[in-house]
Amino acid sequence: MSTNRRVSRVAELIKREVGQMLLNGIKDDRVGTGMVSVTNVDVSGDLQHAKIYVSIYGTDEAKAETMAGLKSATGYVRSELGARVRLRRTPEVIFVEDHSIERGNKVLALLVQLKDERPPENLVSVEDSPVHDDQSSGE
Repeated sequence: MSTNRRVSRVAELIKREVGQMLLNGIKDDRVGTGMVSVTNVDVSGDLQHAKIYVSIYGTDEAKAETMAGLKSATGYVRSELGARVRLRRTPEVIFVEDHSIERGNKVLALLVQLKDERPPENLVSVEDSPVHDDQSSGE
């Protein structure tokens, strides 16, 4: 069994290496249709499975094509990881689309919408606010 520290180090190493492969290693044209970045990697405690979360920027069609390209390239990614990362057994690779950036953008848009719909509150300026001076009480 591996320690949490080792698992997190292996996850970061896989994240870095797969990011490099996305830039210049994977030759599948479908992967280039959307802008892809690795957001997170979850490695199992026994280092046998790696879920690679990718964020894809583009249209829904581009996202679907990119995910299809990544799924077809899992064998290549795994063999390259085996060559680049020194592990006893190379983990099985699964690509998962990460929607957290989209959800964050939706939440931010909702917050901005609420702010715009809300009437401005009566704000008290610094000059109008009462001064609370502890030394003025004479103690």
